[in-house]
Amino acid sequence: MRRMRLKQLEMQLAGLETFDEPSPSREQYPTPPDLAARLLYHAFMRGDIEGKSVCDLGSGTGVLAIGAALLGASPVTGVEVDPRAIRIASRNAVRRRVSVRFIEGDLDDPALPSKVGPHDTVVMNPPFGAQNPHADRIFLDKALEIAPVFYSVLNRGSRDFLTRYIQDRAHIVETVQAVLSLKRTFSFHRKDKVDIPVEIVIVRRTSF
Repeated sequence: MRRMRLKQLEMQLAGLETFDEPSPSREQYPTPPDLAARLLYHAFMRGDIEGKSVCDLGSGTGVLAIGAALLGASPVTGVEVDPRAIRIASRNAVRRRVSVRFIEGDLDDPALPSKVGPHDTVVMNPPFGAQNPHADRIFLDKALEIAPVFYSVLNRGSRDFLTRYIQDRAHIVETVQAVLSLKRTFSFHRKDKVDIPVEIVIVRRTSF
């Protein structure tokens, strides 16, 4: 099978259907195709995608899950609390002719890891906590329960917090600076577009 290039992956993700009525409380911002492709391709080059089982936590409309499948991950699971988003993600998977299992689940459910099952890799773009403070922490906890390594988009400058939060459980392998470009999504947004400095963080569990 011919390896998909980074730009090709970005183009495949750019054509996916996105949220029709995003929820501000859940910070349902679509993951931009360029950022999603960069995170996934970085994981791919590190050997954590192709031929691996991959879980996308807070999968939304399926961008990261579908991208992982396009790069050869199998099986791929998307976990999302919003059934409307799951319907969109399922249509996107059909459109790109990939197999992804989407599960409706709440990360606050202590039984979720057993329902999802262990995976090799977690990929995610969790909420930054702008609407609900510390909303990202449950994502970090569940990711470490589900897989030995995760790739996540976080606010730039989160390294010190993350190091303390995962102490004795995991360690940061690498951080990659990036930009999350958001178009006007909600009525309270004042600009047509804003570029948010972020970083792609690779974390590996200390013992498993």
